[in-house]
Amino acid sequence: MEILRCEGVSKVYGSGNNQVTALKDIDLTVSKGEFVAIIGASGSGKSTLLHILGSVDKPTKGKVLIDGTDLSTLNQTQAAIFRRRKVGLVYQFYNLIPTLTVEKNILMPLALDRKKPEKEYFEKVVGSLGLSDRLEALPSQLSGGQQQRAAIARSLIYRPALLLADEPTGNLDQKNSCEIIDMLKLSNHNLEQTILMITHNEKTALEAERVITIQDGQIIRDERRR
Repeated sequence: MEILRCEGVSKVYGSGNNQVTALKDIDLTVSKGEFVAIIGASGSGKSTLLHILGSVDKPTKGKVLIDGTDLSTLNQTQAAIFRRRKVGLVYQFYNLIPTLTVEKNILMPLALDRKKPEKEYFEKVVGSLGLSDRLEALPSQLSGGQQQRAAIARSLIYRPALLLADEPTGNLDQKNSCEIIDMLKLSNHNLEQTILMITHNEKTALEAERVITIQDGQIIRDERRR
């Protein structure tokens, strides 16, 4: 089942002599349950692509469909709601609310829609991520790795069609980085979560089952590893 489709996606900033092409004619499909890494050097266009896939930005031309929804048809409010419900976002910096407990941070996307969590699924997510005994803690009482796990749990709580991870290990030491990648792989396998991870780290990218390389705004390689 196809979760993501990009058709001829391009992004141009500026005009005239100041025009910069960040993405050029990107064609990409991702199926349900895939774990895909997008790798590229700084300025390659990978972060621009992630912002477009997360409906934070719009392409200059082309089309992006996630779970059958054409993102170009959404206004700003609709895009924000779609992002909350259908696209899980994990950033290098955890973006947890410091005054809320881990549990409330995780449940925030549901709380914004005044929805109650499905108890069994919530327990499965926090159990898989090793957070069951830290739910009453504040973010400041967690290690960096634990904070990133909480951010991952928050991104999963709505059962998103797609989880976008932007340099999820970029702010962590090697031990915690390995743990977070293991947690993403666990989410992919145990929860059948479709994941697209942006990274500049080749070793991290090779943990995914499919590695896409971007250079100068274009896909130059798309390899399935297993």
